[in-house]
Amino acid sequence: MATIRLTAAQALVRYLSRQFIEIDGSETPYFAGVWAIFGHGNVAGLGEALHAAGDDLPTFRAHNEQAMAHAAIAFAKAHRRRRAMACTSSIGPGALNMVTAAAVAHVNRLPVLFLPGDVFAGRAPDPVLQQVEDFADATVSANDAFRPVSRYFDRVQRPEQIIDSLPRAMATMLDPASCGPATLAFCQDVQTEAFDYPASLFERRVWRIRRPPPDPREIDELAAALRDAKAPLIVAGGGVIYAGAEAALGRFAEAARIPVAETQAGRGALAWDHPMALGAIGVTGTSAANRAAEGADLVIGIGTRLQDFTTGSRALLAGGRTRLAQINVAAFDAAKHGALAVVADAGAALEALAGKLGGYLTPGVWSHQARQDVAAWNRDWEVATAAPSDNALPSDAQVIGAVWRRSRDDAVVVCAAGGLPGELHKLWRPKQPGGYHVEYGFSCMGYEIAGGLGVKMADPARDVIVMVGDGSYLMLNSEIATSVMLGLKLTLVVLDNRGFGCINRLQAQVGAAPFNNLLADSRHATLPAIDFAAHAASLGALSEKVDDIAGLEAAMGRAAAAARTYAIVIDTDPAPSTEAGGAWWDVAVPEVSHRPAVVAARAAYEDRVRTRKDPA
Repeated sequence: MATIRLTAAQALVRYLSRQFIEIDGSETPYFAGVWAIFGHGNVAGLGEALHAAGDDLPTFRAHNEQAMAHAAIAFAKAHRRRRAMACTSSIGPGALNMVTAAAVAHVNRLPVLFLPGDVFAGRAPDPVLQQVEDFADATVSANDAFRPVSRYFDRVQRPEQIIDSLPRAMATMLDPASCGPATLAFCQDVQTEAFDYPASLFERRVWRIRRPPPDPREIDELAAALRDAKAPLIVAGGGVIYAGAEAALGRFAEAARIPVAETQAGRGALAWDHPMALGAIGVTGTSAANRAAEGADLVIGIGTRLQDFTTGSRALLAGGRTRLAQINVAAFDAAKHGALAVVADAGAALEALAGKLGGYLTPGVWSHQARQDVAAWNRDWEVATAAPSDNALPSDAQVIGAVWRRSRDDAVVVCAAGGLPGELHKLWRPKQPGGYHVEYGFSCMGYEIAGGLGVKMADPARDVIVMVGDGSYLMLNSEIATSVMLGLKLTLVVLDNRGFGCINRLQAQVGAAPFNNLLADSRHATLPAIDFAAHAASLGALSEKVDDIAGLEAAMGRAAAAARTYAIVIDTDPAPSTEAGGAWWDVAVPEVSHRPAVVAARAAYEDRVRTRKDPA
């Protein structure tokens, strides 16, 4: 057997560079590169190996480990899970900075390969710099924190272990059911140790993502349920997009006259003006979609994990006369809430279902009602997104309306946490596939700017518009500098409501006093006057602050013409949110409080719990 003598780090890098993916008949490298922040735990081993690889496996430098992982995650999402990136850090704080991002990838079922440095496998110099010591377990290191947020985890303690670990990590990341982050904690001494690796390990390999067909019995059962239904509704999730099944869904829905609502991950599965599109569903849903959910006798979820914001804490899609079916590539998700389960790729299932239904049509009264509800919602949308008629600070919705009006058809909006994702879910109108990129599975503050960078890396030709609140901006903004350094232009719209406006509104809704959310309601000696435009400029971006919606629309034009990352800052009102649409969200209220407002909120909460539909 032919062998090649390499260090473990060199072998890992060479293996990654030889992995390819078939996409639409063409073969392309699966790994677009490696994000790296070097320290003592990875610079000598992986650092040397990555430098030698050059353009075969490009290395990108970031400013924050969590942020570089967010960029990798966003890259994978923008590529519909068909390509990925790796992230390496030193041991200790560098590694732990990536754990939050690993959770983002885990919850959202997105592939990324984490390569944190680890302690010495040989233990001779223990305790090494940044080593976390467990008094009762000598095998523990900081990287054990990755275990619950990794789909696959291994600690590489001998150079030959990667012969098995790397293919297992690849298989996990490329499996549509188990897709998520893989972590190979790489002991720093092992990175530098040599081994005679089989040459076959480094042969060019082309992977293909499976599209599992449905069990005919499950499709027959779903087809029968659909033929019996008088008011069916489809809820499209991220699985539709990852399967590339948007066009198939559109054809199926229109042919059968079945209205379609969308989750956060599924937003944009249909163009906003598709004849069967109801828009967003759930807590942040449109009135049209939520009315359909309440009136449906059969709800078919396709590629959704049925998060509480989708189901209205299980009250919107369960109980009463509503039957739930789930098409999902993961059996874990397909069987949720007692659903009629079809375990299959979304596109394959839709094709099989269409073949079973023939000329099936839902009753005209149901689709007619949906169209009327969409027309009513469109009128509400116009009201919510119109510029204010006075000199009042604009709402998030009004800012979204202005940005949408001035965006190109191919623009991608990127967001993550706070009140903006809810307003965007309702109000952003995706014009083209891939135009909506909001991380709301983990709702991770700080994802926005780094995520925008990853989206731009995935598709440099598209405009990437990052909408971010002042709270998230302050948490993680360093990749503005990275975007400038890499020549990857972003348009940033920073909405400054001087605090955490979303949670401030939630605090008020449960009867609590304003406390520790808005800056004015937090412990302070002096309120900070933060100049976000100057800060963005200090990181290399072009920037300006605007006074109103008209100024914002004009600035969007200047940003579009700019050659590098451009930040636009606008002050907004933290209080209002779009009243139209929405559904109940189960947020428990204290049973005991000295505040009458909390006592009243608890009574209303208990009434709501008693009267909600029992979940299936």
